[in-house]
Amino acid sequence: MAQGLRTVVLTGAAGRIGTAITPLLPADWQVHRTDLRTADGIDALDVTDGAACRRAFEGADAVVHLAGVPDPSADWPALLPANVVGAHQVAQAAVDAGVRRLVLASSVQAVAARPEGRQARVTDAPRPQNLYGVTKAWAESLGAWIGAATDVSVVALRIGYFHESRPDEATADRERTAWLSPRDAAELVRAAVTADGFDFVVAHGISANRYRAVDLHDTMQAIGYHPVDDAWQSR
Repeated sequence: MAQGLRTVVLTGAAGRIGTAITPLLPADWQVHRTDLRTADGIDALDVTDGAACRRAFEGADAVVHLAGVPDPSADWPALLPANVVGAHQVAQAAVDAGVRRLVLASSVQAVAARPEGRQARVTDAPRPQNLYGVTKAWAESLGAWIGAATDVSVVALRIGYFHESRPDEATADRERTAWLSPRDAAELVRAAVTADGFDFVVAHGISANRYRAVDLHDTMQAIGYHPVDDAWQSR
């Protein structure tokens, strides 16, 4: 994308990730925050309402779609509206509004059923182990279609275990190896919005942890992501 001022619409801005990264995003971005829940500076947006999404996205350079049900134990009725219908409405609205970059929140849950001890790569096909991961695999396929069939370029972020503080030694390794810190989450979004040279790419969203559930090399190469935090060491 061209350098300079960017207008970015953030869905799910009242969620944990949206709340944490907003003050850490580049100062020259104009960030329009939206969520089903309104708060100071956050406009109401139901992502299952395609017309409302189109209105919200008009004039935007990029849409960062974080809205959804982030619950690996959720059932189909809970997941369907936001994670499936909402993802489609957001993607179609981004196309209709002429947005140049769409960033979709996928999850490491989309590849959680990989063989034990093997790092997932961005080139790996989705292999979810729960229905939530299936909806994130759907988001990746949706993004691949949008990137191939339209002028909107798409980044699907396989976001890991996001938590505001560094995990302690009592935290399960599966969470420590996939930890994503707030400042690395903001860096991940910055990179996903500004990177060039592709129609569609999958990127892994974890910090620079000493031991990693997923490979970061291809992500760093593809979108210029530079994480700094480590679940095993304070920096």
